[in-house]
Amino acid sequence: MAGRYAPKTVLAHLIQRRNQTYSEIVAEFVELGGTITERHLRRLASGERAGTTPQTRRTLQRMFGKPVEELLAPYVAEQAAQVVPAPAASGRITTGNEMEVLDMAASRARAFALAAQSGLGSEAMEQVYDDVRHAAQAYPQRPLPEILGQLVETQDLVFGLLESRQRPENHRQLYFLAGVTGGLLAKASHDLGNPHAALTQARTAFMCADNADHHGLRAWVRGLQSLVSYWAGNPHDSVRYAQLGAGYAEQANSTTSVWLPVSEARAWAALGNPEATRAALERAEEAWNSVHNDDLDEMGGLCTFGRNRQLYYAADALAQLPGEVEQAQRYSTQAVDAYTDQNHPEWAFGDAAGSHAAMAITRISSGELDGAADALAPVLTLPTERRINGVVHSARRVHQALRQSGRADDARELQEEIETFTRTPMQSYPR
Repeated sequence: MAGRYAPKTVLAHLIQRRNQTYSEIVAEFVELGGTITERHLRRLASGERAGTTPQTRRTLQRMFGKPVEELLAPYVAEQAAQVVPAPAASGRITTGNEMEVLDMAASRARAFALAAQSGLGSEAMEQVYDDVRHAAQAYPQRPLPEILGQLVETQDLVFGLLESRQRPENHRQLYFLAGVTGGLLAKASHDLGNPHAALTQARTAFMCADNADHHGLRAWVRGLQSLVSYWAGNPHDSVRYAQLGAGYAEQANSTTSVWLPVSEARAWAALGNPEATRAALERAEEAWNSVHNDDLDEMGGLCTFGRNRQLYYAADALAQLPGEVEQAQRYSTQAVDAYTDQNHPEWAFGDAAGSHAAMAITRISSGELDGAADALAPVLTLPTERRINGVVHSARRVHQALRQSGRADDARELQEEIETFTRTPMQSYPR
């Protein structure tokens, strides 16, 4: 049973009043449709952690009948006792969605399998790998609010396993997975417009890559740092991070050996250096001759860099250079075509939007204002939950290109549409 210690939070007091173990609370939490680890619950109850996902907040309020802010508040012994909701009756789960029932059962099975072992066996390690792989593959294709909670829980799980007593042979694998989840959360922080949090996550991810001694992971994290710096308006830092990762990419020979130079090309273009931009794009193309997928590439999704993303990055770079309009048009057309098929494994809504924005900019450079409006139309219809930081910045670049074209009056309607779009980025989405 929960020990009769002096509770630090209202949540801890209510758990104590219910006379249940933390594992029993977690099991009930899962039955109600949430996902939480016992370690995370203990940290919330002890006041060590206040951050919760929307799903966690909803489920806790449903279980205890109080808002999360009240549950996590310090417990005062003299406060009036409240009626504690009884534990949900076990048995049949009432729901109209059978797939939700199966997902809850799978979540509970995963939590039990991992908690039941003092050291991870092969089956449990495979489960952790599968959780991280699923997050990596879902990230480019699904709205961030749908996956962020599970991603945070997965990082918390991996960190908890590293902090507990594990077999020595598992440490390297767990550090690899911690590096991947940290990288994904760096991207999430960037997508929400928080470059400071993004770079903090990336630094920890790079430390994990060092502990895993994984060259491909080191290079991938440098690529993320280059990406964050680029969109944060720090192209010199973007170049530096891309160059810092080049040596690791060369040793890994993974798709990071393409990603890093094409990332460097975008940053050089932002600095107005066409020669360095072209040279970096050529290095990226040449790198395909020696690429072979490593275990990070095999994660898929955001963990690998394919031809489609290369086309988008090249289009994004060249669209910034006035003397490269023809090449930018060619690459942007190819990139838009490449992202037409939403069932393609490499499809990513953010990169697809960026490709359309690059095409719009090249058409503005050619005086095709109607064509620019057509190119940007799919971007401006994106729902708020898909208006990530890079997408919003890409739309703003189109607005800037219109202002600089000398034909702003002719494109007033498009400018107003862009302004309306950028006023509601995903960070303002109610979560």
